[in-house]
Amino acid sequence: MLSSSTYRIGVLGAGWFASRRHIPEIVKHPELHLAALCRRDEAQLKSIRDQLAPDTPLYTDWRKMLAEAELDILLIATPHALHYEQAKVALEQGLHLIVEKPMTVRSEEAGELCRLAERQGVQLGVALNPPYWAHCHRIRDCIANGELGNLEAVSMFWTGNAEFVFGEAPRPADLPGIVPPTMYRADPQLCGGGYLIDGGSHLISEILFVTGQPAVSVQCQMDETPSDRRAVVTLVLENGAMVCVTCVGDSRSGGRRVSHLFAGSQGTIRVEGFDFLTTIERGSETAESFRERDLPPIPGPVTNFVDALTGRAQLFSPAEHGAQVVAVIEAAYQSASTGQTVRLQ
Repeated sequence: MLSSSTYRIGVLGAGWFASRRHIPEIVKHPELHLAALCRRDEAQLKSIRDQLAPDTPLYTDWRKMLAEAELDILLIATPHALHYEQAKVALEQGLHLIVEKPMTVRSEEAGELCRLAERQGVQLGVALNPPYWAHCHRIRDCIANGELGNLEAVSMFWTGNAEFVFGEAPRPADLPGIVPPTMYRADPQLCGGGYLIDGGSHLISEILFVTGQPAVSVQCQMDETPSDRRAVVTLVLENGAMVCVTCVGDSRSGGRRVSHLFAGSQGTIRVEGFDFLTTIERGSETAESFRERDLPPIPGPVTNFVDALTGRAQLFSPAEHGAQVVAVIEAAYQSASTGQTVRLQ
């Protein structure tokens, strides 16, 4: 017997990533009941169920799951290009919804889902990483409080090697997870592009989240469209700040390199490395320095979503944020294809 305060949640796309991040968070949450798991590969689905959530009903057809399972919330972690159709059907059924990034592959679709969620009176959240990183919340507060003065420029530099998820390199022998990842990213139609829409969505999210500024214009160069591995994106934010994003997904460095800079008229914030060593400088003085692990942890996407449903907190990555990220990514691919600057509404 479930209590009246328990939300029934189903996971659509119960695969490599969901089994590492979302499903463990769900089964540990006292206000959630995992009511259904769905993916096409039945053997791998049973393996996930047996190791993480015994006795959970299983489905290999997502429409059948939505028709039969009694759900309050649906979490979608399927290939990018499938998000829109699945999310639309779930929202039309009145389900609250968590969608993995990117929210959709086209901004028109993202906008439609935002409007549909509002009409249905349900919550729609997007699982992008930066809104759930503590150092990004501290940077956001610093900028919002005027500690940097007027924001003037942002540089985002991120290189790593993700070739194996594009089917271009052997899968690492020590790759964590119950089941291996599918290779849908090798198909630019299913992926919605290449590395920029995949890993780069997080970089665009971080810019929009921490600055609180929408982008008004986008330029981009890529090594190849639509299935890029390297991209340079320049943005102009609404307040006039200039942004440069370098995103490389086939680096031979042997590891990820992160170097971000937020420059204001009165100070600078630097972020280095994947432990996110963050330094806040005012003038030539270091005012504060910390790593992600030094800060109080931020609730994950599922926990924050439940907190928002119950009125205990605001949704850190709402539909509108997800849609803004999609609009910038879509404009970047358009710019790379045409060589033109794309203006955003």
